Amino acid sequence: MHPAPTTAGRSRNMRAIRRSNTKPELAVRRLLHAAGYRYRVDLRLDLPGARVRPDIVFTRRKVAVFIDSCFFHCCPIHGRVPAANTGYWQPKLGRNVERDRLADEALRAAGWTVVRAWSHELPDDVVERVVAVLAT
Repeated sequence: MHPAPTTAGRSRNMRAIRRSNTKPELAVRRLLHAAGYRYRVDLRLDLPGARVRPDIVFTRRKVAVFIDSCFFHCCPIHGRVPAANTGYWQPKLGRNVERDRLADEALRAAGWTVVRAWSHELPDDVVERVVAVLAT
């Protein structure tokens, strides 16, 4: 059950948050495409014990890339629990982190390589890490 929004502005803000095609994700995808890499976007992977939806997927090389938002995935630098509705947000954010951990485990158990990046990271740095993984 979701808590009632504290203000109409907060409600508009939360509705505007995208699940995919975020600015950091688009920036990384543009750079990868410009470098000649082809990938699948937002592809659902049905793995034993988990259903995972990475942001960027290199199917042949079995590489899954996630661009995690600092807020929803509890970035150690920028992540924080909001002061309002902490009874909702603290467990919600904790479940997100646990879901990420389980997704990583399921992917690795299925032979995939996982690359996780924070939305605050420079796209060039993220692409460099992805390319390094693809080169191995």
